[in-house]
Amino acid sequence: MIALITGGSRGIGLGCALALAREGYRIAINGMRPADQVSDVLAQLQESGAPEALYCQGDVGKSDDRSRILDEVRARFGGLNVLVNNAGVAPAERRDVLETTLESFQRLMSINLEAPYFLTQAVANWLIEQKQADPAFHGCIINVNSISATVVSTNRGEYCVSKAGLAMVTQLFAARLGQYDLPVYEVRPGVTRTDMTAGVTEKYDKLIADGLCVTPRWGFPEDVGKAIASLARRDFPYSTGQTIMIDGGLTIPRL
Repeated sequence: MIALITGGSRGIGLGCALALAREGYRIAINGMRPADQVSDVLAQLQESGAPEALYCQGDVGKSDDRSRILDEVRARFGGLNVLVNNAGVAPAERRDVLETTLESFQRLMSINLEAPYFLTQAVANWLIEQKQADPAFHGCIINVNSISATVVSTNRGEYCVSKAGLAMVTQLFAARLGQYDLPVYEVRPGVTRTDMTAGVTEKYDKLIADGLCVTPRWGFPEDVGKAIASLARRDFPYSTGQTIMIDGGLTIPRL
């Protein structure tokens, strides 16, 4: 079994990659850093159980890079079972929606929405080819989204819009791939401790202490990884198009 995790060299993506490595997957991870800076990550994946680990450097927001990443996976492994669309960025500067810049909006759309849409399209066609060649083939696509798909943050509107769009990508491809028994899932992490949230640690420490989440702690990449591994194992074969919340109960309506 082979899995590709975009943005898989750190944070939530690495948590997902490690979980799949423990399941015995051959792992391909994508990231922006030079290859010599992720050798320790590849070693960690293999120590965790991955028979092979490949690093595909590239910017998923660029069409040519997306094509090259998939070509590298095909050349190394010959096939693919699981795509985890995890790569994403936050605004470089949080601004009120009345002040959002076009540059920031377009940057987030290209990486957070355009990239998973067209990676999913390309991989979906590849999975269909493999399924038609071998009816016993199993594959799936998992989108790592965010509670920001429905929870409003007026100081990063472009991020919220990109995540709301990704939620529709999940449903579109789930509906299209159902006839091939190729499920498409979504997980939505809440407040998760990664380098992306490092700058707001103090803010969320206080909010969590004040009851932001039902489960009174931060989420961690391994929390998301456990869900990814379960979905990839086909523990939920009749739940295509569905969303699993990994948010400690943050989005439960409460009085």
